[in-house]
Amino acid sequence: MNIFRLTGDLSHLAAIIILLLKIWKTRSCAGISGKSQVLFALVFTTRYLDLLTSFISLYNTTMKVIYIGCAYATVYLIYMKFKATYDGNHDTFRVEFLVVPVGGLAFLVNHDFSPLEILWTFSIYLESVAILPQLFMISKTGEAETITTHYLFFLGLYRALYLFNWIWRFYFEGFFDMIAIVAGVVQTILYCDFFYLYVTKVLKGKKLSLPA
Repeated sequence: MNIFRLTGDLSHLAAIIILLLKIWKTRSCAGISGKSQVLFALVFTTRYLDLLTSFISLYNTTMKVIYIGCAYATVYLIYMKFKATYDGNHDTFRVEFLVVPVGGLAFLVNHDFSPLEILWTFSIYLESVAILPQLFMISKTGEAETITTHYLFFLGLYRALYLFNWIWRFYFEGFFDMIAIVAGVVQTILYCDFFYLYVTKVLKGKKLSLPA
């Protein structure tokens, strides 16, 4: 495993833990898009079905189980435990406009036309756009809590580091996955505006706001 893959995984884990701690400590999920979290839960569920069919390594299995468990824990906290604090009035992104086209694309463009491979491809495509409901929610409310922006930063950093991981693997292992790379580029581009605002505002102690 190369350093980009490891730091990418740790950044991803940091993002998930930051979000869970934010919700648990404040006893509130205000400012968090439940729809984005449902999409991420769907991403991990469809991507890691290979847990039932193969074993790669203890690290690989542990991380997959943690991602799935934390994803569903977050959904539970938002829609059950702290449902009263959930801002559904601003979490209005039409996720069917993401899930349906992504599902169709996964059927049409994949490495192998088999159930597990199509679901894995679906998860890759869906992850690239799963953050859109959260960004849309921030644009509607006009601002985001600092802790929420830290969560988004580490989530975006994880995907950016994975792009370097793909480059590393291509040069040193001869491995090239066009589907994962294109989806990763799309996802990173979606974060570009946020990254700029994070560096110019949040790191200087100001509140982050996205243009409505």
